Amino acid sequence: MIFSAEEQLMYQVMKAIYESGIPVSFKGSMVLKVCLIEAGFTDDMRHTVDIDGNWHSETPPSGEQMVESLQTALTDHGIGLEVSLYRMYGDGRSAGFELADHETGDVLFTIDVDVNRPEVSSRIYEMEGIRFRGVSPLQMLADKTSALSSEKVFRRIKDMVDLYYMSKVFEFDGDAVLQALEDTGRRLESFDGFLNKFDELKHAYTKFRFSGDVNKPSFEKVYDSVKTYIGSILPNV
Repeated sequence: MIFSAEEQLMYQVMKAIYESGIPVSFKGSMVLKVCLIEAGFTDDMRHTVDIDGNWHSETPPSGEQMVESLQTALTDHGIGLEVSLYRMYGDGRSAGFELADHETGDVLFTIDVDVNRPEVSSRIYEMEGIRFRGVSPLQMLADKTSALSSEKVFRRIKDMVDLYYMSKVFEFDGDAVLQALEDTGRRLESFDGFLNKFDELKHAYTKFRFSGDVNKPSFEKVYDSVKTYIGSILPNV
């Protein structure tokens, strides 16, 4: 699997945050890539330009506290990036941070952090000296399947693509996925968009861009594979 220069730097940032003891567990594509590699996946997959995480602490942190913690972690690990808060967290909204090159001021990538949301299962991942805490494979399956079950599917095409990748190396346990959702107070929706709005979904997939030289499989291949993969929990399938 090939990592972009930005992704390689993002893993260094994740390592610095973990080693600094900041109460953040990671999620999203950066975790998925390592998870897939551990499971034996060798193909290239879509690149990403941000880090996603969950921040859990006894008291809600201020924006200034979060920026200071992140900046200290980077400085202590010799990473020449400046952290700034561009979006404060709130009800249903994550905190957003920009990480800019110390010398040029160019923003290289962002970090989106949910604060004190319900805790989910996580584990330690390690790859070539990079170590961090991230959500478990089961939790990723549950989150992505949940997105497909709702009308968010048209804005979350990346979750369908990620399930396509995961289908190559992970078994799908429908009961375990349902339990993982229940543990965080969620349930699956009707899958109406995924099952009954094929043309609209294909249009959204066509617009979804794969950066770099990563192969973009046909919509039909992705759709059919994912539909079969999660078939045990689809209605009337």
